[in-house]
Amino acid sequence: MSLDVEALRADTPGTRERVHLNNAGASMMPRPVVAAVQDHLRLEARVGGYEAADLRHEAIRGVYDALASLVSGQTHQVALMEHATSAFVAALSSVPFRPGDVLLTTRHDYASNQIQYLSLVHRWGIEVVRAPDGPEGGVDVGALRDLVHRRRPRLVAMSHIPTNSGLIQDVAAVGAACRERGTLFLVDACQSVGQMPLDAKALGADFLSATARKFLRGPRGAGFLWVSDRALELGLEPLFPDLRGTDWIEADRYQPAPGADRFESWEFAWALILGMGEAARYALEVGLESGRDRAWHLAADLRERLGGIPGIEVLDQGRQLCAIVTVAVTGWEPPALVQALREQSINTSSVTRESAVLDFDAKGVTGALRLSPHYYNTETEIEDVARSLADLVAGA
Repeated sequence: MSLDVEALRADTPGTRERVHLNNAGASMMPRPVVAAVQDHLRLEARVGGYEAADLRHEAIRGVYDALASLVSGQTHQVALMEHATSAFVAALSSVPFRPGDVLLTTRHDYASNQIQYLSLVHRWGIEVVRAPDGPEGGVDVGALRDLVHRRRPRLVAMSHIPTNSGLIQDVAAVGAACRERGTLFLVDACQSVGQMPLDAKALGADFLSATARKFLRGPRGAGFLWVSDRALELGLEPLFPDLRGTDWIEADRYQPAPGADRFESWEFAWALILGMGEAARYALEVGLESGRDRAWHLAADLRERLGGIPGIEVLDQGRQLCAIVTVAVTGWEPPALVQALREQSINTSSVTRESAVLDFDAKGVTGALRLSPHYYNTETEIEDVARSLADLVAGA
């Protein structure tokens, strides 16, 4: 908790105008990130897009280094991506599924991921198996381990932190179960990168996908994919390789790049990529442990305050909870509540049933208000938001 919060807020001009509790959607970017994006756009305007990228070649290489450090990996294991979904899809498409193969996942995977799994069912005839939850919330690791041993899935895929809950799933235990059987393991770390320290190899992942815009505090429109050496040595590559990561060497033959850049495509908004690299460096300088501790402390305070307000039900379940707080509010549909709070200069977001069918059906709700503090928020802001919600519930 030794962060200089005032300095961090001075680096975040938006905090002077709004209470931003939508970091699980898109964080407010700090000044160095904004400067990195703007500087490159100005350079492109002066010399041209291709020419600017050539001039910033070393800075772009530095982005790989920063992202590798962020997940305790190596530079050759990092692929730049347009966003987390493109990273996740590129990894998913590299798995050589055959009809009858099993894809094992959890009940808390992101909606787009669940839809992609079902698309594989329709196109390739695979079977999707969802491991059951444990009594405290989140996947039952013992049951999942048993399914890995009995069903021999081609792939295990799971979200570290779902979009619709403060739940943190035990990715490391799942990764250990996958290593026991040599099973490929894909981790969606969209909500955890930048929120907490991560060691992709220690988690047992073969792939780890992430975005810049959430807790990492980077710009929208950039993300990355970490790929294990094992996956690279197995020759895994995206279903549709691109000339950036693959050489066309003969009329009927191509050669993928040796590293994770085999997953990349040619076209990037390099200003956003450079902004993402600056966001990774900023997160490392702030300290991932310190940032995590403060954000989780603020979220726990918010849960406690909201849980004591009649008409508000805190929905988060799990042995360990993160900086995402979800609630159901009597008399309010979540989108209307988001708008009412926005009129008070409070940023939140709503999650609909379509984003969390299994979880919300089990909880008996059709949607939730999502509040996600970061380390630059203050205790006073948390208190004020709880008071605003209490007033809105009373008014309803």
